[in-house]
Amino acid sequence: MNITICGLGYVGAVTAGCFSHIGHNVIGVDINQVKVQMINDGIPPVIEYGLGDLYQEAIKLNRLKATCSLNDAIKDADIMLITVGTPSKENGSIDTSVLERVLKETGKIIANRKTKLTIIIRSTVLPGTCRNLLIPLLETSMGHKVNDKIGICFNPEFLREGTAVHDFYEPPYTVIGSDQKEHARIAACLYESIDSNVEITELEVAEMLKYACNAFHALKATFANEIGSFAARHGVDGRDVMHLVCKDTKLNVSPAYLKPGFAFGGSCLPKDLRAMLYDAKYSDLQLPLLASIIQGNNEHFRRGVELILSTCKKNIGFMGLAFKYGTDDLRESPFVGLAEYLIGKGYDVCIYDENVSASRLIGGNASYIQQRLPHLSKLMTSREDMIKRSDVIVLCNGKPLDKEMIKSIPDETILIDLAGTAFVDAMPGKQIKGLVW
Repeated sequence: MNITICGLGYVGAVTAGCFSHIGHNVIGVDINQVKVQMINDGIPPVIEYGLGDLYQEAIKLNRLKATCSLNDAIKDADIMLITVGTPSKENGSIDTSVLERVLKETGKIIANRKTKLTIIIRSTVLPGTCRNLLIPLLETSMGHKVNDKIGICFNPEFLREGTAVHDFYEPPYTVIGSDQKEHARIAACLYESIDSNVEITELEVAEMLKYACNAFHALKATFANEIGSFAARHGVDGRDVMHLVCKDTKLNVSPAYLKPGFAFGGSCLPKDLRAMLYDAKYSDLQLPLLASIIQGNNEHFRRGVELILSTCKKNIGFMGLAFKYGTDDLRESPFVGLAEYLIGKGYDVCIYDENVSASRLIGGNASYIQQRLPHLSKLMTSREDMIKRSDVIVLCNGKPLDKEMIKSIPDETILIDLAGTAFVDAMPGKQIKGLVW
């Protein structure tokens, strides 16, 4: 099939590489010329394990290219996937302005189209958005109703940053929401080479599913952190407790996210919780448990700050800055907030993250860090220099510590384990303070 992917952030970039690898012809569209040029050069605009090889192969086989022109990209497309961002506004509500703009422009381009086009929304939106906002926008722009030629489906994605390529090929299931059976069938055909159950459902069910999943993941992360903190106060290793909790796969559903560590962050969980809470508030619906997740996450962040301050040391090194290991995504990373707080209090902070390069940050990632840590490039350093300069090293996002690094850390240096990944037995002679154990 000829596929157009509008929006080349994490979801769009990974989707483009994976679909081209399957054998589809993919054209990516983005207003960011840097992203477009990188893709045309065979370089992924995001860091994801295995994605670079997929891009190189696709470029050689002429299955993948990118453009800034939506008109050129749609011209010969059978399917258009829209993967633009839907970030939070200041009040927590969801910002669908980019998505609306894409639908309006698309409608004008395809107004007189004679061939079939299936439009698949993958951007996360609240239930009812497709039916009550996006479809009417498209129809107004086209000048006619969606029909057997032009249709809209909603297809939520379940790609975790750092393991997105793996998740694409081995999803828990594939969900297609649509009122148009033929377009739902076409959307499902995209995934016929992937071993996954396809669930076709109503638009609103598919839209709500992503929020339900992300709210549950956020809930699990905070639950594990609070259990870990409570256990630690009683001299119990919270990791041992949660390890046993996770062994119950009959009642506890899944071990994913149920690992005590630091506050959750990233581009999905915080914003999707805010969107749900704002929507509930607007409807006078009380959701105290979901509201408490943000409060619990903030409280866990405060405990991490207090643990660092308790060392009474001023030179602080960060091992990791992205919200999780294996990605360069800094958006709403709790470690960015932690660095920002410490710098504001006069601490000397230096950062090492092998996946983060200030000069390579683009799009929303670059905009976010420019607002929070505009001098990031001056804070970043090598692993060796970070160890040399630091009286306290904060283990942030779960990067495994190799024996060489452990050996290079002076015994007088204090290690603060926020990720819950350090083990005292593997680091004899080191001063280690755990947040959840």
